[in-house]
Amino acid sequence: MKKIISALGLVFASVSSAFATTYPVTIENCGYKETFTKAPERVVALGQNTVEILLLLGLEDKVVASAFWPTKVLPSLAEKNSKIKTLTVEIPTLESILAQNPDFVPAQIPLLLGPESKVAKREDLTTVGVNSYMSPGMCATKKGVGDMYGSRQKLWDMSFLYQEITDFATIFNVEDRGKALIADFKKRENDLRAEFSKNKKDLSFVFWFSSSSPSADAYVGGKNSASGFIANVLGGHNAITSETEWPTVGWESIIAANPDVIVVSSLDRNRWALDNAEEKIKFLKSDPAVSQLDAVKKGHIIVMDGQAMNPTIRTIYGAEQVAEQLRKMGLN
Repeated sequence: MKKIISALGLVFASVSSAFATTYPVTIENCGYKETFTKAPERVVALGQNTVEILLLLGLEDKVVASAFWPTKVLPSLAEKNSKIKTLTVEIPTLESILAQNPDFVPAQIPLLLGPESKVAKREDLTTVGVNSYMSPGMCATKKGVGDMYGSRQKLWDMSFLYQEITDFATIFNVEDRGKALIADFKKRENDLRAEFSKNKKDLSFVFWFSSSSPSADAYVGGKNSASGFIANVLGGHNAITSETEWPTVGWESIIAANPDVIVVSSLDRNRWALDNAEEKIKFLKSDPAVSQLDAVKKGHIIVMDGQAMNPTIRTIYGAEQVAEQLRKMGLN
């Protein structure tokens, strides 16, 4: 990963600086128009994905605080992130955000900044003169009452992230860096597709994010979620057919689906015991019924960073993680 970031640094240095933002600039985002008279200088970034994009764009000196971290920051970004105040790894309060005197509050998910959010609505920030932003991929979901994440009728893809990177690059006048970062992600996705399109196995996957207890239903990646995208990139498909972004599925249904591969998330938040990948694997191997799944008996259990199951820049890293383990299993 360090090599990738270093290579990007060289690309940033070599790309022409002909791309430049002319202020004021207006960004259309999820039904809102936000006008920037200059590049923001005090950003409170809500959500790991939001922070990591800003850091990959070399904007760490603009970010004063962050919140909501399911997993640890990318190792290559750890030093940059160490200089940024973490309000909480969970859900922050509006008071704690405003205490940082922000001029820009971008967010990863509606839970942190949306109509039903307990943190803030975008209108709350507008009234105090603070610009806001929501990850475009989250605006492409169809939301039901009380459903913070909604459902997807079409498979998520990286174009949503490319829009987010482009918007941030425009807002902060670093368009050359944005173009280089997008080019890197596109190449990595294309390389995986080229490799795994050759196997013709059409593997079926279940992506298990977490569960509140062994007796509870599993939170899994839905059919058209980032998890479904990973399966698609690797020449397979999601065994979960629900269009809900994060459906809760009983183990009887997972047994009936009988996936070829089970991907378990590794989370650092420690909200539940089953956030831990080892605890998930222990359950899979010890439960009388679940242990009889073909994927479990064959050892086709893969560990992946939990943030990669969210529609984020980490998704392509997750696809690479899964790909590496599939190769070792001879499933590439």
